[in-house]
Amino acid sequence: MPKSVETPNLQSHAEVKARILETACTLFYQCGVRAVGVDLVVEKAGVAKTSLYRHFGTKDDLVAAFLKREDEDFWGTWERVAGQHADDAAAELDAHLEWIGERVGRPNYRGCPQINVAAEFPETDHPARKVATAHKRQMRKRLRDIAARLGVARPDELAGQLSLLINGAFVSAQIFEPGEATPLLRRAAHALIEASRT
Repeated sequence: MPKSVETPNLQSHAEVKARILETACTLFYQCGVRAVGVDLVVEKAGVAKTSLYRHFGTKDDLVAAFLKREDEDFWGTWERVAGQHADDAAAELDAHLEWIGERVGRPNYRGCPQINVAAEFPETDHPARKVATAHKRQMRKRLRDIAARLGVARPDELAGQLSLLINGAFVSAQIFEPGEATPLLRRAAHALIEASRT
């Protein structure tokens, strides 16, 4: 007889939790968080509803876990790219804009998960909204560090401008022609940098 997913051992608990999160992440991103109920998540994951609540407590906790996973993926890519250009801020920024441009150009791209969730949850104290806000603040901080290494007069201002540029790309995927996002991002960023130096 096959082992039930409800069997109380550490390995099966970890597997069940991972399956719930993987299913929820796919559904939340494809359909929107408010459109997806826990009943659909447990149905698609093939687990009992009690398992979802055992691992995540509430749907809000599951949404926050979804955003944290997206956060880890995004910053993992950022760190890998940054590590390849530690001594060249301009090359690092160009490299970030390249992978971000490639990301927004994917056929299945539905926008930045953090922006999408922030739009769905206006309450600033919502757990998912807090994760989304922290993500965007972290992006501006990292861009500020790059701007400072570029030696511009007002790195905070340039970081804000670059944040607007990147977040604008995240919500504009539908207007880009194939392969257009990266060169547009780079040209706009270079213009901002040049303006910040004059």
